[in-house]
Parts: sequence; C-alpha cells; structure tokens
Amino acid sequence: MSFERRIYNFSAGPSMLPTTVLEKVRDEMLNYGGSGMSVMEMSHRSKTYDGIIGDAESNLRKLMNIPDGYKVLFLQGGATLQFSMVPMNLLRKSKKADYVVTGTWADKAAKEAGKFGDIVVTASSADKNFTYIPKLSKADFRADADYVHITLNNTIFGSKYSYIPDTGEIPLVCDWSSGILSEEIDVSRFGLIYAGAQKNIAPAGLVIIVIREDLIGAAPANTPVYMDYKIHAANGSMYNTPPAFTVYVAGEVFKHLLAIGGVAAQERLNRAKAEKLYDYIDGSQLYSAPVELESRSLMNVVFVTGDGELDKRFVAAAREEGLIDLNGHRSVGGMRASIYNAMPMEGVDALIAFMKRFEEDNIRR
Repeated sequence: MSFERRIYNFSAGPSMLPTTVLEKVRDEMLNYGGSGMSVMEMSHRSKTYDGIIGDAESNLRKLMNIPDGYKVLFLQGGATLQFSMVPMNLLRKSKKADYVVTGTWADKAAKEAGKFGDIVVTASSADKNFTYIPKLSKADFRADADYVHITLNNTIFGSKYSYIPDTGEIPLVCDWSSGILSEEIDVSRFGLIYAGAQKNIAPAGLVIIVIREDLIGAAPANTPVYMDYKIHAANGSMYNTPPAFTVYVAGEVFKHLLAIGGVAAQERLNRAKAEKLYDYIDGSQLYSAPVELESRSLMNVVFVTGDGELDKRFVAAAREEGLIDLNGHRSVGGMRASIYNAMPMEGVDALIAFMKRFEEDNIRR
C-alpha cells in the first residue's frame, strides 16, 4: 500500500497534528532559531528553551482564557499518572472524593483513587454501556467531599458532557485528554484540569495540568517528590527535565490555533465535522451510532453495522483507501472515527464517501 499524499489518521491517539506545524518542526529540526541545534539536543536550562516553554504557557493561557490564580504545569507520565497524583494532592481534609464513571478511563481513575481515600462512584452510565452522560446536581455529591472527578470526553465510548456539573464549593476535577482545546470552556468552573497531549496538542509524553493555586501544597509529607504539585509549581515545570521536544511541538500547535482564530474558530470547525458525520450515520441504512444524541462526542464518533464480521471488513477496506485506524476499541468493537482538531473537513468528507460506497455494496448483497 502506497500513497502519494498523507493518509487520514482516525486513531484515538496519538493522532494527527496540523500539517503546517509538522512542516515547521521539520524545518527547525537541525537548527532551532539559529541555535545550531535541535530542540531535542537543547538544555532545558538554556535561555532559548526558557523562551520556548514560557511562550507555550502564555499562549495556552490565551487559548483557554485561564484566569489569574491558576498554575499551568507541563509534566510527564500522561493522564494516567494523574489518576494517582490527583488524590495524593487533593484528598486534603475529609479524604473523600466523588467520581462519575462514564467510561473506561473514568473507571480506571476511580479505582486508582480508591487506594488513597474514601472514594464513592456517585453516578455511572455503565448500565447502558456508557452510551450517555448522567444528569447531575449538587445534591448528588457528598457535602464534605474534597473534590469531584469527571472525564469530560470519553474516548472509547464516544460520549461527552454537554454541560459542566454544578458542584457548589467542592472543587471539580476533570480529565480532558481527548477534548482539550476542541471547544471553549469556563476554566473557573474547575479546580483542576488535566490532559494528555497526544490527541489535540502534541506527540505522546506530555500531560498538561491547569490547577487552582489554593489546591496546591496539601500533599502529605511522605508524598514522593515528583508526585507533589507544589514541587512542580515552584520550579516552573522544571524540577527535572521536562518532555522538552513535546512541549516545543505543543507550543507550535498553540501558535497555530491562535493564528486561525483561537478555540472558538476550532470549535466551529469541530462541530461542523461532527454534525456532517453524525448526519450521514443517522440517515444510513447500514450504520448506527449507539451514543444518545445529547451525549455524543465531537472528537470520537463511534458507529457500528450490527455485524461484527462486516465491521472488520469495513476497517480493512478503509485502510486500503488511506483511512486508517477506524477500528473501535477492543472492549467495544465496531468503528470509531477520531476527528480531533487537526483532522481537516476533507478527511471527514473522504470517510463519508467511502462509507457510502461500502454501504451501497453491502446493502445490495
């Protein structure tokens, strides 16, 4: 299989990056900013790299409209490490936290937190195979909980919150790994937001944390030093060597997003892409989307034919046409088209055109 053009990568992550960013990274690979070296070779203590990480933070603050009183951290370990760091740092008073389980990663986060305190699953959509987001109110959460945790977009099952739960004075924590920068949100509604970068921002190896400053500094004395947010906040994300190259790529993606009009412009494109794909699926005789209408993800579109063998043939045939990684997660089956920020409308159009041909061939049979 060979292609004269780049393929359309519908993988759940790592995912596509903007072509203009990849081209800029390519051009600077051997000589960044006249330094005579690659960012991969550069000391993270150098003045040049200090500018790179400083600009990245500044531009992320602009994109997300992050208020004063919040720290931005660029760390390693992916979102999975945050399943432990969050409870280790935020179980400050009652040692209680309420988790809402809306998919695999939310469930993993809750189970990991259970090692550190009194964790209750306040609500779950497991009863319908995670095809909806529960409706929540302040009354659903324990009044003395140290925090409430949600997973804003569910990569595997293709659902997302269409609202931000009201937790009152209880800090709201969210894993936004597969949705960060895809739509505008009010950061002030959250105590902490964390996101792995490999969906919408950069190569794997970076997790971004946006944390309210009053939530920093309460980790127990026996907390491993790397697991303490206070250490990273006090050292500007450079207590140890950060994922330097990944931060650099993230910074270039932030510049790209600002240049196209920020998150608002990207959200308009994302909604148009998702609407076009869901509209075709909903009008199809072959495909169906199992997620309830108001809970559908903008980033991960899950669909099935109802025939497992036919689903496998679909994925194989799509790959031959340069539409790759459309297979659903192994725990779900079917298909999943991850249409993150960098997926152009042309990629969605190519997928729909293929789906139409495949449907015509298989309906006739």
